[in-house]
Amino acid sequence: MQYLLLLFCYLLGAIPFGLIVGKIAKGIDIREFGSGNIGFTNVLRTLGPGPGFVVMFLDVAKGFVAVAVCRMLGMNDYMIVTGGILSILGHSFSVFLRFAGGRSVATSLGVMIGLTPVIAAVAFGIWLVLVALTRIVSVASMVAAASVPVMMFFWSSQHAPLPYKIIAIVAAALIIVKHRPNIIRLLNGTESRLGQRVKLEHSEGNTENE
Repeated sequence: MQYLLLLFCYLLGAIPFGLIVGKIAKGIDIREFGSGNIGFTNVLRTLGPGPGFVVMFLDVAKGFVAVAVCRMLGMNDYMIVTGGILSILGHSFSVFLRFAGGRSVATSLGVMIGLTPVIAAVAFGIWLVLVALTRIVSVASMVAAASVPVMMFFWSSQHAPLPYKIIAIVAAALIIVKHRPNIIRLLNGTESRLGQRVKLEHSEGNTENE
């Protein structure tokens, strides 16, 4: 039963909502436009705020539901966290996309909402502030992700037990590693800013983030 539930968590995370929304909204493969990524930012830039925020909501929901179902079925903290990690890995390495995927920022947020809502809210607040100040989603995402394990280690062990701290470190590390192309563009001064729209023409190369 536990192994089937963990498989469910991975498969739930692996659902490529960005791809599905792109097909429904405009009949396009979102991977062929903008950055080629299936995440919120590329959908937002390519298809607009409506589809973009739908994708964000659904990707957050994947992580939250994985944690909530594991908790509801009485799993211990380590198994709950394992379910959360698998949903994150499912998004980044989706079996439906030949083990490619997104950067897992939204799905990781959903997992953290399920585990520690207060820390998730603070991290999301950091993300919003940095997006407003810099208009660079990749910067906001990496800083917000890195802030979670830091906050976890200052949180009481009652509210943030060791398994929670482990998943915070794993999720932050994965998010930063998946943003390697963005880091290179930041260093080169070529990273795109929020508000720049992508024309619905096949992209010649990945020039965006998320």
